[in-house]
Amino acid sequence: MLIADFSLYLITDRHQTAGRPQLDVVRQALDGGVKAVQLREKDLSGAALFRLAAEMRRLTSDYGARLIINDRPDMALAVGADGVHIGISSMPVAAARRILGDDKIIGYSAHAIDEAERAQADGADFVTFGPVYATPSKMAFGSPCGVTKLATAASTLNIPVIGLGGISQANITEVLSANSAGIAVISAILAAADPNVATTTLLKKIEEYVQHT
Repeated sequence: MLIADFSLYLITDRHQTAGRPQLDVVRQALDGGVKAVQLREKDLSGAALFRLAAEMRRLTSDYGARLIINDRPDMALAVGADGVHIGISSMPVAAARRILGDDKIIGYSAHAIDEAERAQADGADFVTFGPVYATPSKMAFGSPCGVTKLATAASTLNIPVIGLGGISQANITEVLSANSAGIAVISAILAAADPNVATTTLLKKIEEYVQHT
């Protein structure tokens, strides 16, 4: 279930929607078939994030989709989200697990294989690994890791590894060929002229790859 739902993992950034209301853009992605959304709006106040998270929970529930909250286990519990996504600057995975319990999903943003292995050992359910390609949203994490390191991470870990960073329709097959369990995207959907069409196109490419492997 986790791999199926997260084969296309949409990460939000309301600054990349070309001025369109974020909920409208996410709704179009859900109409297109997205089954997992991470709410990642780090610059919002706690109150504003809670309001948005509650709205996003209602929206994703309408589509039977997963909602993951970035970095805030308390917020995930408060709105009834499916889990949390954390990273190296967040609280430890084990601490998040104590807060959330065993029924919630914990994703981890890893930028190196040893970091991903620690997350797995500490109880993460999956990791996003990257940036695979150069992308403005991940410049702080250094040079792209490329598909070779992604493939190594995927073969080393026993939990799903999802490629992240600069992934688009043009390179999705290369990412999947590195044994990635899925792809995580921001601008490939949010910045698209038609988020619904962008979503269905990405999902079709994923389906075609799976059918031919």
